[in-house]
Amino acid sequence: MLCTAGAAAAADPDHDALIARGEQVFAYNCTSCHGPGIGNPGNEFKPGTDALRVKYNGDVPALLTERTDLTPDAVAYFVRNGISIMPFFRKTEISDADLAALGAYLNRNSAGR
Repeated sequence: MLCTAGAAAAADPDHDALIARGEQVFAYNCTSCHGPGIGNPGNEFKPGTDALRVKYNGDVPALLTERTDLTPDAVAYFVRNGISIMPFFRKTEISDADLAALGAYLNRNSAGR
């Protein structure tokens, strides 16, 4: 029964649309710091990605889009409150609906989804 529920969730067009919107939100708001770099030595990652690479030392992927441990609640917390040098984003910058989509996008690789 659990497999059936998982298959249904994977084929949910509303969830797929939410993830697609989250990908757009990430591309517009996040990739300038959290995207891959240009690949040259010393520029493999952009600043936010490189900071995570150093912080986690390979224990988790530096690229947020490759992580499997980001819950929608954690994403919402970091976006609304900021962390370290990452600024917070107001609802006028990233709406609650777009934040939910971003959380779904960054959580799409999680086993517990």
